[in-house]
Amino acid sequence: MTRTYVVTGSASGIGATTAKILRERGDTVIGIDLRGAEVEADLSGPQGRKDAAAKALELAGGTIDAVIACAGIAAPIPATIAINYFGVTELLDELLPGLVKSDAPRVAVVSSMASLQPNSADMVEAALAGDEEKAKQIAADLAEQGPELGYLVYPSSKRALARWVRRASITPEWAGNGIPVNGVAPGTVLTPMTEGLLSTPEGAKMVDAAVPMPLNYHQPPESIAHLLIWLTSVENTHMAGQIIYDDGGADATLRGDDIWSWNDAS
Repeated sequence: MTRTYVVTGSASGIGATTAKILRERGDTVIGIDLRGAEVEADLSGPQGRKDAAAKALELAGGTIDAVIACAGIAAPIPATIAINYFGVTELLDELLPGLVKSDAPRVAVVSSMASLQPNSADMVEAALAGDEEKAKQIAADLAEQGPELGYLVYPSSKRALARWVRRASITPEWAGNGIPVNGVAPGTVLTPMTEGLLSTPEGAKMVDAAVPMPLNYHQPPESIAHLLIWLTSVENTHMAGQIIYDDGGADATLRGDDIWSWNDAS
């Protein structure tokens, strides 16, 4: 059974690999990216998201079977929170009417190991409250204080997105309409976005210290694409609100047994 997918960030990296695999197996893919996609749009602002969703719904004939949101940037600038969080969540809200028409609607987003790193709690809360201007202002203030604080913008965007997945996945809008919503948190993926960092021994050492990957080391984009595709397949009927760390063991290395402590007696 062929399905109609909307894939954001389809022109490069994980998004391009995901779109390629889907097309090769016969599915219809409507890519969204700044250029080189079926829908050329800027997801850094509200109007771009609305226009992108409207065009995607038009091309899909009104019914979308799955959305895979891969678009994102990692720069220490306000656009990072705008694209990585609002460019996912607002676009999904706009595409929801097309998803509910499908017999087996699914959503998967790309989170990051960075969601476990230090972040700005104020920026995360502003994003979750839907206050894009406040979130962007906090990002701008951090960036002005130098690269170390400016870097907090990226993990903050991914922490906010991961928390949104947890919250949204069990709501009437998503779970109530039979739509599994989940995320994948990669380790260090070999894409154009990481190429510069990994090009020197110093850069690779820094990356590996933050994201230790004892299983098979740095991963190809296919390792993430195949998981995103399964999460949005008809076989996935009950997984909801999960951030799956497809990361070569980085999460297990860094957090160990910490994931159970929330419900332990103090």
